[in-house]
Amino acid sequence: MGYFTILAAIPGFFLSSLLLMLLWGVIAPKIGVADINYPTAMLITITLWLAVAPLAAAAARKRR
Repeated sequence: MGYFTILAAIPGFFLSSLLLMLLWGVIAPKIGVADINYPTAMLITITLWLAVAPLAAAAARKRR
């Protein structure tokens, strides 16, 4: 079951990266920072996912 959960998360990763890139393009000019491209958005997304995944796992374990 865990393997299929990982496979199901892959499209979400690419969609999250795309949304991050698009929203960053809207917000960046207003706060005076440079735009980011898709590979940079992917790097930011995977970094956030790696930081949040242990917290989500711990929260799920605590509920059981």
